[in-house]
Amino acid sequence: MTEQNLISVRDLSLQVSHTGIEVVKNVSFDIKAGEIFGIVGESGSGKTLATRALISLLPPVIKATGGTIMYKGRDTLTMTSRDLRAMRGAEIGVVFQEPMTSLNPSMTIGKQLEEGLVLHTTLSPEERRKRILDMLQRVGIRDPEGALTSWPHEFSGGMRQRIMLASVMLLKPALLIADEPTTALDAVIQRDVMELMVELTRAEGTAVLLISHDLPMVARYTSRLVVMEKGVIVEQGTTEDILQKPQHPYTKKLLSSLPFRSEARVLAADAKPMVSARDIIVDYPGRKGFLKKAAPKRALHGVSVDIHEGEVVALVGGSGSGKTTLGRTIAGLVKESSGQILFGGRSRDADWNDYRLNCQMVFQDPYSSLDPRMTILALVEEALRLVPDIDKAGKKKRAYETLEEVGLNSSYASRYPHELSGGQRQRVAIARAIARRPKFLIADEPVSALDVTVRAQVLDLFSNLQKRYGFSCLFISHDLGVVEQVADRVIVMRDGRIIEQGDRDTIFDNPKEAYTRRLLQAIPALDLNENGGVQLKWRLEA
Repeated sequence: MTEQNLISVRDLSLQVSHTGIEVVKNVSFDIKAGEIFGIVGESGSGKTLATRALISLLPPVIKATGGTIMYKGRDTLTMTSRDLRAMRGAEIGVVFQEPMTSLNPSMTIGKQLEEGLVLHTTLSPEERRKRILDMLQRVGIRDPEGALTSWPHEFSGGMRQRIMLASVMLLKPALLIADEPTTALDAVIQRDVMELMVELTRAEGTAVLLISHDLPMVARYTSRLVVMEKGVIVEQGTTEDILQKPQHPYTKKLLSSLPFRSEARVLAADAKPMVSARDIIVDYPGRKGFLKKAAPKRALHGVSVDIHEGEVVALVGGSGSGKTTLGRTIAGLVKESSGQILFGGRSRDADWNDYRLNCQMVFQDPYSSLDPRMTILALVEEALRLVPDIDKAGKKKRAYETLEEVGLNSSYASRYPHELSGGQRQRVAIARAIARRPKFLIADEPVSALDVTVRAQVLDLFSNLQKRYGFSCLFISHDLGVVEQVADRVIVMRDGRIIEQGDRDTIFDNPKEAYTRRLLQAIPALDLNENGGVQLKWRLEA
């Protein structure tokens, strides 16, 4: 290990002990003191296992079969448990993907933040409290004093991730491992958390190992990059070189799978509204208190939306903006407090059965929306149960045809949801939605949980099906990169209100509202070059 390198990994190999399968093979890289270093790859590429090996946090079934991990002259693979406990947190900290699972739900925030200081420092209780309050203020928690006695479930996902970051940075580690730290967050909060992480680590001189499948986000913050596929490093170098002149086919495939703006479609000028929402107000009841009930919370404030025949309308906004509530209200899954929903110019309630047959929904998480006890064929057939004029044989034939349309052949028909990958499960969810040949489809964050290449495949599938069947679509997303690829028109929501709407190119190129500009600044504009690489340009920035 050179003096410049904080940590050096050489020929690291990891194996599943009971099968002998190598999941990481001869991985080597160096991280310099104070730098931000990235590892990218899809799920199953081995990036998380390789980085967890740095502090011996591997699952029990995974064992290291070769290589060294040198940190300050010592191999962490041969450290004793006592030495590892002293190193973890104090010298190498970790921020995990989902803060709700890494924060203890049975401990207050104050107790959890104090835990590391008690274990690794000799500070007095008063000094610990002062350091904690200072750090909570630095990470943007509005009421640091109140946060000490609060519980994890009382904070949003972005706030929980800030608290996780505070807990790690309290100990001023030499290296911060950030494992998909922003995957579950919307674009604006994602950027806020990353900017905060960079600011804190630079102030303390902490190096960062950033693990993600989000290439643009990694590219924005890292100086050097490693690309992993199936447990092997296929490419590494400076971030700029890898993005602009990728050498390996897998890197080129990752870059080409990023969402790019498609050509604007020309829709019929006389297209009528397929679905119209008029002055929709939704109030959620307040929590019951000991003596009285809290006031209801208004989620939608008189929202009006039109979705025309054959049109894809994207509904965008941060978490809590009301976009999912609006989608579920239009679908009939949430009851509006007031307002009216029209279908084909008539009240939705005039022929509820017809509306329910023609309005289908694709949910964010297919695993929770598919019955685990039913086969894939049965799941698609179930969607046809109430369709008139199709007999049992016809329903089975339609189900097989629909599975073929979404890229799943007959061999998948007898499988169960747990036997499929995330992308395949989302294809099943789309098959269920289009099996009835509906006139209107609501897609609620349909690709947010998918890897970049799988996301590209599902988006292409979605676009092809929309062109084939011409259904109208309300596409709900916080990922404006995806919206840029699929939408004809964009509606921006904030705090339960529509603040801006227009055709896609106008919203993306000439936004009027400051909030829309902030959303767009969180995602890059991408241009493919002749080398199979990309040029990243950050929008609306000098």
